[in-house]
Amino acid sequence: MGQVRNESNPYEASWLDGGDAFAAQVGLTQERLTYDGDSTRQQEQISQLLAGDTECLVMNVLPNGDSDTPPIVEGAEEAGAYLVTQWNKPADMNVTDYDSWLSHITYDGVESGKQIGDALAEAIGGSGGIVALQGILDTGAAKDRFAGLEESLAANPDVKLLDDQTANFSRAEALEVTKTLLTKHGEDVKGIWAANDDMALGALEALQQAGRTDVAVVGIDAVPDALTAIQDGTMTATVSSDGPWQGGIGLAIGYCVATGELAVEDIADEDRAWFAEQFLIEKDNVADFVSPETSESDFACDNLFSRSQGAIS
Repeated sequence: MGQVRNESNPYEASWLDGGDAFAAQVGLTQERLTYDGDSTRQQEQISQLLAGDTECLVMNVLPNGDSDTPPIVEGAEEAGAYLVTQWNKPADMNVTDYDSWLSHITYDGVESGKQIGDALAEAIGGSGGIVALQGILDTGAAKDRFAGLEESLAANPDVKLLDDQTANFSRAEALEVTKTLLTKHGEDVKGIWAANDDMALGALEALQQAGRTDVAVVGIDAVPDALTAIQDGTMTATVSSDGPWQGGIGLAIGYCVATGELAVEDIADEDRAWFAEQFLIEKDNVADFVSPETSESDFACDNLFSRSQGAIS
């Protein structure tokens, strides 16, 4: 089973597609679940699943926020289902305290937030005003990415943060928030830093409506529309965590344990909670990321942790 917020977000849809690709590789099918950013609905879906046959159940889950992870983990542990979580978990919750919770994978949001911050600074010539669109504030991803922007601003002292508002990782909300910010700050806005591509695309829409072609925009996720925008020069940069790989790897870890090819006790502590590789995409390398495909070798039981950038401290 793969569970994400919604399939209208192309990054999350690509995650489920990657899960399908891995499942087909081993002659199985993945159950695709979405909960539309509703924590209660997420918990209900998982409870329902855990009430059934869990003997070989493998779950690859995007918890809605940090606080949603504990009940999912406790439920899986009690039912004996194999669980991999990605992105969100409380910092003080240790995967090694559990048997069914095999691994937690996340991405160094500080690094990606800084990467796109630096790309934005370069795009506006190293000086000028920018605004920031923050993600869902109860997620580690949003907090870390914004901390990365702050690091970038410290390294680029002539770039000034005029304002930051949350748009909850949503394209529609980002459109409205950006309209407000453009009205408020006008010509002072030279760049827009967005904590994900959906918000960056909403910002691009607002800029288009305002007739502004002088504003650089950056995001994170490498969704198809963002890659197209980078190709045609309307967007500056994004970062890929490789959604299809994420969809496959969570299921692959569970599958390898469920089939006995990998024992939980043989997974090194640093592979129980780890940062996976991510990639900065700009105009010069965007062509490499337009059609991401999963590779069977990425999901081999002896190769599951090959993209690790180290343990989450």
